[in-house]
This record gives sequence, C-alpha cells and structure tokens, in this order.
Amino acid sequence: MEDLVILYEDNHIIVVLKPQNIPSQEDASKDKDMLTIIKEYIKETYNKPGNVYVGLVHRLDRPTGGVMVFAKSSKAASRLSEGMKNGDFEKKYLTVLMGEPKEKKAVLTNYVKKNPINNMVYVCTALTDGARLARLDYEILQTVDGLSLTEVRLHTGRSHQIRVQMNAINTPVYGDMRYAPDKAKKGHLALWAYSLSFTHPVTKERMVFKVQPPKDVAPWNLFDTENNFKIIKPE
Repeated sequence: MEDLVILYEDNHIIVVLKPQNIPSQEDASKDKDMLTIIKEYIKETYNKPGNVYVGLVHRLDRPTGGVMVFAKSSKAASRLSEGMKNGDFEKKYLTVLMGEPKEKKAVLTNYVKKNPINNMVYVCTALTDGARLARLDYEILQTVDGLSLTEVRLHTGRSHQIRVQMNAINTPVYGDMRYAPDKAKKGHLALWAYSLSFTHPVTKERMVFKVQPPKDVAPWNLFDTENNFKIIKPE
C-alpha cells in the first residue's frame, strides 16, 4: 500500500490521489483499481476481517489523475452521492490544450451522446435520442509554444466531457489520441483533477483539496503551475 497517496482520512471518508492510467473501479482489463487498492489498505491497516466497505462516490476516467473521495460507510456514501446529485461537489481540472481557444474565458454548452459499442462520446443536437446536456467553463492560464494551460470547472459530469467539448472547439487535450489522433501529441493525457470540494457527510464542514499535476512530466513541465495555482485558488 506504499503507493497509495492519502490526502485526508477519518472514520467516514478517505480522500486520495488517483494516479493516471489506474481505473477508478474494476473494468474489463482486470487491472488493479483504486476501489480495490483502498479496500486492501483499510483491511491491512485496521486488521478488518471479511469484506471491507468502501463506497465509490464519483469516478475519474482511467487516463485522468487527481483527487478522489471515497466513503468508508454506507451512510457517508449515501450523503455524498446525494450531495453529488444536488450540485454540492465542485470539481476543477487542469488541462493542456493543443492551440489556443478564440476566447480566453468562456462557458461551453453542448449536448452529447455516448456510443456504448466503441465507448466514444459525440456532440449531438438536443433532439437526439439519448442526448445529455454537457456544460463547463474554462479559463486560459498560460500559453507556451502553442499549448494552453487551462483551468476547467465542470457543471455536469458527462463521460469524456472535457475531451469532447474542447475538441469540439478545435483545441483538443494534449495526448488525446482517442478524440484527436491527427492533432493531439502522443504522450500522457494532459487532464488532471486538481481541485475537489464538498461538504463533509457527517461534520458538515466544507472540505477543499488541491493537488498539482506532476511537474516533471510533459507537458506540465512547460508551465509555471505553482504561480498559476496561486492565481486560481479561491478567495
């Protein structure tokens, strides 16, 4: 369990750093996933017999790294899930875009639909059967060599949402070979869930967690993320 980075833990929740390319929960690959890793950590650390309860409250796509919260009791899981539905969670991401959007700061609103056969998400019209509203706002923080360090705040939690919406304005995410194979550079997907805030399910305290992306990995190493973090911290 030495690889598990724990940001916060009490009797009700555990907040961790999910590395890139590890699934949030078990998938078809059967690779080790965060849910299993945390269950094993709790079982070993607290000598718990039998099955250990850990509740999956939200997910990050496999290639995306960053902050995640898991519930350590069914009551906490239920309250966090309710908070997720009611908009109590605020999720912010850092991403690096290929190129620079026409607007430095904007709200993007689209309708999207997922194709379960190829696991791809597409922009569609509001009248398309199965269409779901996708909304986010973004702000360009720094541009270097035709790449834009961008903060994104999600208003909805659609699958592959940031990747699809940014590609729709012709500035795909760096490393996104799924949605922009002709334009995105090969490498780690530059998408990082850097900030997560929510109300604690028991104490009702407002919890805020922030983690920088890996500073020594391309393309993050091109940007002054520390100073940009000072800019984007809430007042």
